[in-house]
Amino acid sequence: MKTLILSIMLAAGSTLGMAQQHAADIKSINKTLGAFGTSWNNHNFNDIATYTTEDCDWVNVVGMWWQGRDQVKYAHQTFHNGMFKNTPLTTLKTDVRFITPDVAVVHILNHVGAYYPPDGIDHGGNKAGDEDNISLLVLVKKHGNWLITSAENVPVNSHAAHSNPVLNMNK
Repeated sequence: MKTLILSIMLAAGSTLGMAQQHAADIKSINKTLGAFGTSWNNHNFNDIATYTTEDCDWVNVVGMWWQGRDQVKYAHQTFHNGMFKNTPLTTLKTDVRFITPDVAVVHILNHVGAYYPPDGIDHGGNKAGDEDNISLLVLVKKHGNWLITSAENVPVNSHAAHSNPVLNMNK
């Protein structure tokens, strides 16, 4: 009986420890996501090395695939020096799913403010954005820090959203 009680107590303590680590990891992941959001809203990606892996890659909304931190930084900074120079990003929802203790898949629903491609200047008729966007990111835990290692983002088509078949799945 003592062995059973001890086993139950050890299991409960282990579960509590895992829950605390899980909460700490989510807090760290949100810090990483916040750092990207801050870079976006400051239109300055000089700190990208603090929240991405050196070998990270990114696929943007029009299918441009940037490989390695240098390309990801250069591309983001180039667009933020031009068409995104006044465009805000607001996080609406974040969902974290752990694949392993050191790998997480994150979905982020953001609202991207209006922008004017290709140069950031309103030429009449070139307004884009002012829409929601879903990003899929893979983060890895390295030396206690959660870093973005892969990302892809797509605009949400608000006209098609109402015909999503899973909305009526359980009715």
